Amino acid sequence: ITGQNGIVQVVVDTAEKKTKSTGLLDADEFRRQSHQVVDLISEYYDRMGDYPVHPSVTPGFLRNLLPPDAPFRPEPDAFSSALKDVRDIILPGLTHWQSARHMAHFPASSSTIGALGEALTAGINVVPFTWAASPAATELEMLVVDWLGKALHLPDSLLFAGGGGGTLLGTSCEAILCTLVAARDRKLAEIGGNRICDLVVYCSDQTHFAFRKAARIAGILRDHCRAIPTCHHNMFALSPTELEAAMQADVDAGLVPLFLCATLGTTQTTAVDPIGQLCAVTAPHGVWVHVDAAYAGNALVCPEFTEVIDGVEAVDSFSMNAHKWLLANNDCCAMWVKKPSALVAALGPEQDLILKDAASEGHNVVDYMDWTMTLTRRFRALKMWLVLRCYGIQGLRDHIRNHVRMAEAFEKMVKADERFEVVTDRKFALVCFRLRSQDKFGGADKQPANRLNRRLLEEVNAATSGPYMSSATVGGMFILRCAIGSTLTEDHHVSDAWKVVQDQATIILHD
Repeated sequence: ITGQNGIVQVVVDTAEKKTKSTGLLDADEFRRQSHQVVDLISEYYDRMGDYPVHPSVTPGFLRNLLPPDAPFRPEPDAFSSALKDVRDIILPGLTHWQSARHMAHFPASSSTIGALGEALTAGINVVPFTWAASPAATELEMLVVDWLGKALHLPDSLLFAGGGGGTLLGTSCEAILCTLVAARDRKLAEIGGNRICDLVVYCSDQTHFAFRKAARIAGILRDHCRAIPTCHHNMFALSPTELEAAMQADVDAGLVPLFLCATLGTTQTTAVDPIGQLCAVTAPHGVWVHVDAAYAGNALVCPEFTEVIDGVEAVDSFSMNAHKWLLANNDCCAMWVKKPSALVAALGPEQDLILKDAASEGHNVVDYMDWTMTLTRRFRALKMWLVLRCYGIQGLRDHIRNHVRMAEAFEKMVKADERFEVVTDRKFALVCFRLRSQDKFGGADKQPANRLNRRLLEEVNAATSGPYMSSATVGGMFILRCAIGSTLTEDHHVSDAWKVVQDQATIILHD
């Protein structure tokens, strides 16, 4: 419209504008499309057994099945069309982590409540980086980490109720990095910031690579990360004697021991480092001790497993992934620290940011952005709270014990076949095993045991409707890993998996 003085005025149809914007969160459309998603997921679980656990695809396969560019305008009923592509193109190309026959990795634990908790979190979509940004989200997180810590039999010193505190992150990788940075800054405040190149960190040769990656990010020199060798004799646990020797050698060389990452349940074999003994060794050097219990920490919900954390009262921090075995769908890592002030000192802002309001002044509130690397945070506490509330501690114990029982049954089947051996003591729900060398049975070929077991794993994973297992190399031995933990796994899946292993071994040994 041309107004006075020739000025062009743009008139916006506010009714049309309102319709378009509100349509992005239209309640009726949300209900309709949500039903489509729920139906697809339900159908997926019903048909899970029809999929091979690991797809037979080659790199780049998906690019050939989808358009090279995003649509400029959506097609009619674009959501339904996209879900059809999920069903027909995406799902067949996935590794199905929820399959009852997925026994390769520690589980990506799933449950109805965990999935719906994720949906509820996404729908509410708050950003609780400070208390003021979402007061209920922050306070629920504080409550939930104390609930969970008590359920896992952690000491009061790591809980808010006892002067410590916890938070929910995405992965243990974040927990390790955050605690390492806190330890670094605390130590440098004592010895001087110019000595960062003198800092040394410690782990075992079985510790997850995430620790070495975190050390690099935190500025620790690559050759100042001591990976202490382990051995089969002590089931690949970190030796306090070897650690003490390594630390003393560094001190004698003028270096400064900083941080120990002990592991409760290593990825390769679920080795358990002796926490109490290690803390006794590190204490004289003022070393920060962190326990990475990503997988096995979940088992602490069962009282019979708490002996593996003897001495945990002395650690500075502890983390575990509830999404691995406690029915809290990805992602949900819980981290506890004895002195939250160390995290805040290292990771908090140097000046006040927005969303700090008068309501929080004068109160000792928690602003979780000061505990982690990120400002944007997810409301993970809602999902974890729902899981704890709806399944209860007893339900979680039953879930863990059922998998441990099935793993024990698999272990017995392995031991009953003289062609095989169980390589390490089973502590949780992982069985590490392998075929023995053929020469022990008069075999003419005498191919090395490692080559024999590599072939066995390939044949087992290639078997139609067979299990999907993985491998590790420890103490020079190539071993097969059978990790039982899918929510859908039942006894017959375990016995069927062993039958496939036996059949493939028979074929290989007769070649």
